[in-house]
Amino acid sequence: MGLLIGIDIGGTKCALIYARSAAQDGPPEILFRDAFPTPKTWQESFDVFRKRISMWLKAHPEETPLAVGISCGGPLDGKTGMILSPPNLPGWDRVDCFEQLRPLGLPVAIQNDADACALAEWRWGAGRGTDHMVFLTFGTGMGAGFILNGRLYTGTRNLAGEVGHIRLAEDGPYGYGKNGSFEGFCSGGGIARMGKTAAIHALRTGNPPLFCPDETALDSISAQSIGEAARQGDALALEIYRRCGHYLGKGVSVLIDLLNPERIVIGSIFGRQEDLLRPPMEQAMQEECLSLSLSYCAVTAAGLGEQVGDFASLSVAGNHLSYP
Repeated sequence: MGLLIGIDIGGTKCALIYARSAAQDGPPEILFRDAFPTPKTWQESFDVFRKRISMWLKAHPEETPLAVGISCGGPLDGKTGMILSPPNLPGWDRVDCFEQLRPLGLPVAIQNDADACALAEWRWGAGRGTDHMVFLTFGTGMGAGFILNGRLYTGTRNLAGEVGHIRLAEDGPYGYGKNGSFEGFCSGGGIARMGKTAAIHALRTGNPPLFCPDETALDSISAQSIGEAARQGDALALEIYRRCGHYLGKGVSVLIDLLNPERIVIGSIFGRQEDLLRPPMEQAMQEECLSLSLSYCAVTAAGLGEQVGDFASLSVAGNHLSYP
């Protein structure tokens, strides 16, 4: 047993997570979570990381540091520790995380957030006990992390798993650089864009939906507001989630046929809106999947729920200790 330190880097906020590794295979015991707005520059950010981690270690000399794990939006290179201009972190171009954290004198590992969440769900969540698992983020965007043959698969340069870029229809909502993409149909931004397009048409025909009673509400449409309207029986909101679920099923089917996984674990919006999304998803899977491959695969919501982000960075640290 020893101390695992997680660094969760986001576009608007960061968190440092300190946890004691479990004696068995259970999740680490989180001792403290230190969250704060993301500083303006990467230089300021790493200065904060170093100072706060050093202060915590000095205050807790009884905890033995084992490793630091970083979860950050990609693109990045996990082998060299280089962050390579993520869209949500302007100015973070070729930032060498290993060099920046070298003064701590601890082993450091980094993975993109989808891979990190995949590791966390595989070790401690809904993917536990599998050898072949896919994790889908389904949050602000749509990305994937792959566990294949009992190990994280990241590709040649940590670029595997960009499923949001897959085109599922010739036309459709915009996401990840193209119309009709998996991310366009299945992400928080994609659902909001579908809702806004549908609401504009509904307002013009004099039939405003619950989630957008007039034009002043167009810019406040979100996946959450559409979901709330769907639960109140709004026909347009229900149709948007039916459409999202249908394309979620088509995207999942591609992954099942390609990878033959035991389990696909879906995070964020799926966990909150599973009752709306699962029926159209499963119908599309029945239509699209190879039946034998489908029979071997279960699709489930993330088991770590809203804590998956905290455990993600810790799982990167733990994975580095297992596979340095």
